[in-house]
Order: sequence, then structure tokens, then C-alpha cells
Amino acid sequence: MTRVGVDGNGPTDGASFSTAARAAVEALLAPVDADLARRYPGEPGTRQPVHTVYVPADAFGADTVREWGRRALESFDRHAVTPAQLARALGVADDELLADVHARVRAKLVREPVEDLRIDFEDGYGPRPDTEEDADAVRAAGLVAAAVAAGDAPPYLGIRIKCMEAAVRARGIRTLELFLATLLAGGGLPEGLVLTLPKVTYAEQVTALVRLLEDFEERAGLPAGRIGFEIQIETTQAILGPDGRATVARMIEAAEGRATGLHYGTFDYSAACGVSAAHQSMDHPVADHAKAVMQVAAAGTGVRLSDGSTNVVPTGSTGQVHAAWKLHHDLVRRSLARAYYQGWDMHPAHLPTRYAAVYSFYREGLTAAAARLAAYVAGAGGDVMDEPATARALSGHLLRGLDCGALDLAEVTALTGLDRGRLNALAGR
Repeated sequence: MTRVGVDGNGPTDGASFSTAARAAVEALLAPVDADLARRYPGEPGTRQPVHTVYVPADAFGADTVREWGRRALESFDRHAVTPAQLARALGVADDELLADVHARVRAKLVREPVEDLRIDFEDGYGPRPDTEEDADAVRAAGLVAAAVAAGDAPPYLGIRIKCMEAAVRARGIRTLELFLATLLAGGGLPEGLVLTLPKVTYAEQVTALVRLLEDFEERAGLPAGRIGFEIQIETTQAILGPDGRATVARMIEAAEGRATGLHYGTFDYSAACGVSAAHQSMDHPVADHAKAVMQVAAAGTGVRLSDGSTNVVPTGSTGQVHAAWKLHHDLVRRSLARAYYQGWDMHPAHLPTRYAAVYSFYREGLTAAAARLAAYVAGAGGDVMDEPATARALSGHLLRGLDCGALDLAEVTALTGLDRGRLNALAGR
């Protein structure tokens, strides 16, 4: 019969693990531990913008962000004068919630209408003479540098270059080179710099961008890994390769730690799947499949997801605007419920419903999330038995709400008893 030691911690008659066996386990799993830490570092612990606004490079100017805010506010004040009118437009019955959301949306449109701006040298810009694109790349970088220096830049901004396919590869590389070099000469690379690589079909195209950025960093004296980029998922080959494997996972690996996001391209991907134009949408089954693959591939890697956009523009009569707003609002809410916390906005009049959807999502969940998190921290239990993973999700939910302005720190602290530092710790930031 095996005897337990006096401290109750284990057997004492030899029915135990040897030192050699324990050492063998450590030796066996040490490479696995290192690989897990490298591949799955977890959330980056930084703010994620709720959207990305795309502006063609030739249309980008010093007043672009202000003009988007002005036009968004004009649409909001014309078609959602009161909280009740906004509620009717969106089909929301909670008047108290919408009163708060209405005020917050308007304040956001005045204070920070654009969270992430992408100056587009790809589809939105098209093929141009080399001299023209060269000039636009230099001009865009100069405007970005000036906005950053003046404190007028959105928190995140950058460019989308042409893809790495043979026909446009050299042109995309040249634009990237000019943009980065001009930024560097104009005061350095901004903290919120974001690059987007579109129409990726093979992981080697991701590796190619990595090599270019390595070379630029070395020649410019920048820290290795300083420049990251998003991978745009808009081809079927990016989801499923010819060998039947999920290509998007290989693309994340090929980025060698530089991938910051995966952005779903609604219309290119839908068209590649043969979906007719009338049915190309963020909620089509082919879109859901692609994004589910992206979501699983990115989980735990620190690479964030962004949904696509709607091309239904909120313009015209109030009835037309309200119909387009409801469609956009419902699509954004659907994305949020599926844990796609970012999306694309293609028109200034999309901004009111972007923020209305985001703010109502976080405010609706505030009381329940705060109560569950407070009970977890206090060890009080309650009617839901939460685990550490759920506590991370709850604190992450509150932090995302704080980051975008849907929630205030004072109210979150009052409900949870937790300050920002404690919330960050619980969320793994």
C-alpha cells in the first residue's frame, strides 16, 4: 500500500516520479514552450480602432479628417436631430440608452471622427503614371508628418499599397519606399503607422514584404521589427490553399511577428467566390466562412481582425438615409457580436451609425459585464461561475468600450471597483 508523506503532499515508498523523468519531460517540452510563446503571445495590449476609413491617395488632403467629421456631423444633425429620431432610424426601442448614445456620438464626431485612416494607393486609386504616383506618395507622407507634428492626426494612419503580384509589384514597392523615406525625413515614423498589403494569395508575398521592411529598417537605423502591417484577406487562396490547408495561418507565420491585423475584403472575396453583385455583403455565408477561418487562425497570436464594409451609402432623403443607416448599424452590431471589433467605413455618413452601433453595444453590456467581473474579483460567485478566461473577456469588453469613448472610466470603476491598471492586468494587457 502506498503511504502518503507526513505533509500530505505525495507518496514516500518509491511510487513517485524520478528526477530523471522530470528532467526528460522538461527537455521534451522546452521547444514546445518556446514555440507556444513565439506563435501565441496573446493580445498586444494596445487600443484597437473601431474602424478604418479609406480615402484615395489623390483625394487625401490636409483637411480630410476634419472634412469627414464635418460631413458626418452634418448628416447626423440633419437626419438624427433627436435621440428619438435616431432610435426610429435604427429600430431601437430603448429611449434612455439612445439618449446617452446620441450625445456620445455627436461628441465623438466633433472630437475624433476618424480613428484609423488608410490612404489608398490600390483599388481606390487605380493605375496612374509613375510620376503621378511618386508625387502622391511623397505628398501623402508630408501631410501625415505635418498632421502628426501638429497633433491633428488620427490615432492610427498609413497607406495601402498595391499588391505583390507581378504586374504591380514594382509600383507598390516604389510607393512604399517613397512614403516611408519621406516620413522618416519629416520627423520619423509615427507611433500609429499602419501599412496594408492587399490581395495576398501566397504566404511568400507576405515574406517578401517582411524582407523589404527588414532592409529599410537596417538602412535607416531603425529597431528591427519597428514596422508592422495588416494582411488583407480578399482572395480565396488566402483562406484555402491548393493543398487544402488554411493559408491564412501560414501568412501569419510568414509575417514573422510583423502582422498586426487581418482585414476582410467583402467585395473582392465575394466576387472571387462567384457571388453576384446584388448579394455581396458582410453577412453572406461565404463571408462568414472566411472570417471564421481568419478568427481561428489569428486566435492567441496578437493579430487582430477587421470586418469589411457595406457599399450602401447613406445619402438622399431622410428615409433613404435611415434605411442605409439601419443596414449599416445592424451589420456592425452583427460583427461586434461575432468578435470582429473593427470594420471599414467608406463614406462620412457611415460614421454616425458606426459609433451608434459600437456605443450601444458596449453600453448595453456595461452593467452585466461589470457585475460579473466584480463578483469574480471578489470571489463572490453569483448566478454565473466565471473562469479566468471569462474574466479576461469581461475586462477586455470594458477596455474596448473605454478606448472608443463608449464608456467612462469613472462609471466603470464605480461599478467594478477596478481602476484602469487592474482592468489591464485582468485582460492580459
